[in-house]
Amino acid sequence: MKKIIQVHIYKSEKYYIAECLDLPVVTQGKTLDELAANLKEAVTLQLEGENLAEFDLAPHPSILANLELDAQVYV
Repeated sequence: MKKIIQVHIYKSEKYYIAECLDLPVVTQGKTLDELAANLKEAVTLQLEGENLAEFDLAPHPSILANLELDAQVYV
């Protein structure tokens, strides 16, 4: 069973977007702090009342986020 829920974060034109790799959860926020709060809430709501074993998750999993940054080349 997994102890970590993996999340990919990237920036769109106006928002940061988080997509869970292990759950059907996608959320957004104007700032990274807002995104983190929204992500925690969305994951909590998704798992509320669910059997975590059905998602192959151990009790009380952590969230691990990867942040995609645009590479800028300075000339």
